Amino acid sequence: MSTTLRSGLGRTRSNWAMVALFLGAFVVGTAELVVVGVLNIIVKEMEVSISTAGTLVTAYSLGISIGGPLLTALTIKFGRRFLLWLSFLAYVLGNVAAAFAVNFGMLVTARIITGALHGLFMGVAFAVAAALVPPDRMGRAIAVVFGGFAVSTALGLPLGNLIGQGFGWQAAFVAVIVLGVIALVAALAFIPQVPNTGTGGVGAQAKHAFAPRVLAVLAVGFLLLGGQYAALTYITPFLEQVTGISGSLISAFLFAYGIANAIGTFGGGWAADRNASRTLVIANVVLIGALLLLWLAGDAPVAVAAALFVWGVVGFGLVPSLQHRVVTLAGPGRDLAATLPQSAVTAGIAIGALVGGWAVAAGGPDAAVVTGLIAFAIALPGAWAISLLKVPTFEEPTAGPAAPSTVPASN
Repeated sequence: MSTTLRSGLGRTRSNWAMVALFLGAFVVGTAELVVVGVLNIIVKEMEVSISTAGTLVTAYSLGISIGGPLLTALTIKFGRRFLLWLSFLAYVLGNVAAAFAVNFGMLVTARIITGALHGLFMGVAFAVAAALVPPDRMGRAIAVVFGGFAVSTALGLPLGNLIGQGFGWQAAFVAVIVLGVIALVAALAFIPQVPNTGTGGVGAQAKHAFAPRVLAVLAVGFLLLGGQYAALTYITPFLEQVTGISGSLISAFLFAYGIANAIGTFGGGWAADRNASRTLVIANVVLIGALLLLWLAGDAPVAVAAALFVWGVVGFGLVPSLQHRVVTLAGPGRDLAATLPQSAVTAGIAIGALVGGWAVAAGGPDAAVVTGLIAFAIALPGAWAISLLKVPTFEEPTAGPAAPSTVPASN
């Protein structure tokens, strides 16, 4: 017998809708990272320096952090299904513009625009996923969407690099466009109409989305992801200079870390449904332990491999809890709030990589690991404090049975 879910759909239809959301997230994750694998080609063809080419990554990140919430605010009253389709169609067209850019300025502009659309799409995708399942499975729904992004790190980036190095950087973007069209067709076919989960216009939602309780969670997320990328950005020189490995062995270590990311993402969804606030505290403690092991036993390959695997599982595994906690605490402002964890995480990654670079320049790869440990140590009291926050009682929409109920305050 078919099980009816919160959206009123049968489980089979809901599962296909989740597959479509997973594919969409895989595409945007691949598109974000694909430029990293073809920077050397862009440098040669567009006759720019490597540092200038690197602004393509910065431009995209700024698009996510700033443009995503702005676009969400401008479209806050749009239907979720229509906005999902519209944002993803615009995203595919933005990548068409990138593929056919005739100069570096056009390519940077396309990256800023697609970054903003990335932020909008992912926020809507999280909201749609949460509306497709009962409240006690919201964390797992978030994990499915974010899982598409995690898998893109393990598969999309290397495949994009392979295509780009073999056929030119434009071909890498064309591959993203083809995947995007497939994902768009899947979204058109399987994503049902779902209710807007927030209430009121942008002013009413902003009151809840930017409440101090929500900003506190975002600050912890900023520190946890910033600390990770302060160390992770420079993990290759650490493995070479401290652990003493090179070549294909480094690739094997990083591949294991990528697999751990995927495992952690889906496991993290289950943990978020059990208790999102407690999961963030535990993840923070485990991250401190993993990086401490990396720092103390960095010259022991087995210990390093273990530390990287645990780090990979927990580092991405905490993201569903972060998203869950933000939208739960935002209540009626959850549609706008859904984009904010991406902004905090992206800003943390950018600043973490920058500070980690300063640390490496001053003290070598070990110093980057210490920088990450410091960020985690600062985050831990905050993670504990936000675990004590109770979900306020919100007045939910009463227009129909599809309106989502308040998630229990234990999360």
